[in-house]
Amino acid sequence: MNDTITVGVTDAPASHRAIDWAVRRAEARSQRLELVAVVGRALGTVGEDAVVEDALAATGEFLEAQAERIRAAAPSVPVAVRAEAGNPVRVLIEASSRSALLVIGSDYRGPGDGPARGAHGVRIAAGAACPVVVVPDFDTEGRSGVVVGIDGSSVSEHALRFAAAEADRLGEALVAVSVWTPLTAPRNDLAVYPDLYLENMQASTEEVLSLALAGIASDYPDLVVERRVERGYPSQVLNEIASGARLAVVGTHGRGALARFLLGSISQEVLGRLATVTAVVR
Repeated sequence: MNDTITVGVTDAPASHRAIDWAVRRAEARSQRLELVAVVGRALGTVGEDAVVEDALAATGEFLEAQAERIRAAAPSVPVAVRAEAGNPVRVLIEASSRSALLVIGSDYRGPGDGPARGAHGVRIAAGAACPVVVVPDFDTEGRSGVVVGIDGSSVSEHALRFAAAEADRLGEALVAVSVWTPLTAPRNDLAVYPDLYLENMQASTEEVLSLALAGIASDYPDLVVERRVERGYPSQVLNEIASGARLAVVGTHGRGALARFLLGSISQEVLGRLATVTAVVR
């Protein structure tokens, strides 16, 4: 079984937070770390090789300094480092095929900051072969609970299993959330829905959630599970509930040749406005 947590490292503040998160998990689960930093490069520019060589040397020194910091703080955690030239998305996706978990930082700093900038995080989460944890650039200390989105699909079942294991490990409650959205149509934004329709939507979503959670109690007998069935738009509801949580978990569908760098819209919207540390599981 692969026990390596790969961390994509840059000199951004969020990267430091991502490293610290990965160290805590590796220490708790007796896993090893690999710190990976990628030096981007042009294609065939004259004089490029010397510049890349110098950048790789400096990056290697930076990674070794981070590794020494980890060894001092968590001596039981084995740490390796790797500096590589190339495309960061490609390198980290390739690393994910040899990893139990991939951890990256996000530049998102919370409400009022606008959506996370750049497409790298979304493309990495969409293309990775293992779960990806995205750590935002704000403090989440003092929060509690692990929130997971459930929609009845096999993908959300994998997300649930990941979330339950994390909640059990952390000694946190598992908050299982299913969201239903009334049917919409053009020029129907202000529709008044029959009570029977709304009641049936609520009831059917509650049933989906109950079925999904059926085996959790036997697998994790000490785990406290809170069920939330809400009306609204999934990404908005999930982020609202996760705003006080220690971790959020969402599922995303597998990679096809066409969809390699595409997340489902809900997962992508959740990552665009991170409410907390968020895991993307397929």
